[in-house]
Amino acid sequence: MTNLIPAFQKDQSFLSDLETARFQPDQLHIWWLGQSGFLLQWQGRHLLFDPYLSDSLSVKYAKTDKPHVRMSERVVDPARLTMIDVVTSSHNHTDHLDAETLMPLFTANPVLQFVIPEANRTFVADRIKRDPSFAIGLNDGETAEVAGFTFHGVPSAHNDVERDDQGRCKFMGFVVQAGPWSIYHSGDTLWYEGMVDTLKPFQIDIAFLPINGNKPERRVAGNLNPDEAARLGKAIGARLVIPHHYHLFEFNTEDPANFVREAERQQIPYKVLQLGERWSGKKE
Repeated sequence: MTNLIPAFQKDQSFLSDLETARFQPDQLHIWWLGQSGFLLQWQGRHLLFDPYLSDSLSVKYAKTDKPHVRMSERVVDPARLTMIDVVTSSHNHTDHLDAETLMPLFTANPVLQFVIPEANRTFVADRIKRDPSFAIGLNDGETAEVAGFTFHGVPSAHNDVERDDQGRCKFMGFVVQAGPWSIYHSGDTLWYEGMVDTLKPFQIDIAFLPINGNKPERRVAGNLNPDEAARLGKAIGARLVIPHHYHLFEFNTEDPANFVREAERQQIPYKVLQLGERWSGKKE
C-alpha cells in the first residue's frame, strides 16, 4: 500500500469543502470519490452515486491469481459522511455495491434512501443485511422522486443489457434531475444499440462515463474505452463529460490522459477530477 496516488483532498479537508460549498446553494457541486463514486450537493441535499470507500476487494482477492492492488488513497471514511440523503448502486459488483461502505453509511444516516435496480432487490438485501423492502427499485424507463431528486432508470450493458426472468435490467445507469440540472451516471457500461436514442432526450448537462475499456484478459466485465466515452459524450450532446472507473486497481485501469486526448479530438467539454476534488457550476 505504498506510493498510492494522493487525494486532492481527503478526510477533514474534504469534509470542510462540503461545508464550504453549502454557502453556494445556487450552484451544483460535484466531488469524485474514486472509481465510479461521485457525491453531488444541490441546495443542501446530497446524492452519493455508487460509492466504494473500503478495501474489501483488495482483502478478498489478496491471495488469488487476480489481486486487486489498490492504486489510490481513500478520500473519506464512509462513517464520516453524515449528510447523505440518497445513495445508489447501479449493479451488484462490489465496487458498486460494497457492504463495508454502505453499512457505515446507513448507520451514519438513519433516514438515508437507497436506489437500486429492482431486479437486484433480493441480492442487495442479503449483502447489506437489510429487509428487502428497504431499497427503492427502478427498472429502465421508470422514474422516482427521491429526496428532492428525480431519478430515471436507463439500461447499461456490462457486458450485455442483461435482464432477469421478468425483463428487468440487472445493470443500470441513472439520469438524475437536480433542479435545472440533468446528470447521467452510467454505472458500468459498454455502448449498446439504442443508447444514444435513450439518453439524448434528457438533454444531459453532465455525463459520468467509464474509460477503463473492455479487455478479456482482465477476466472482468468491461466498459467504454477513452475513445468510446468521448464519442458517446458527443453523440448524446452532453455539456460536460467527467471520466470515471480508473486508478483504483492496478489490473483494471486506464490513463485519463488518453481520454483527454480523445475528448479534445471530439471537441467536447470535459473535466478530469482528482480524488476528492470539487467541480462547481451554475445554470444561467
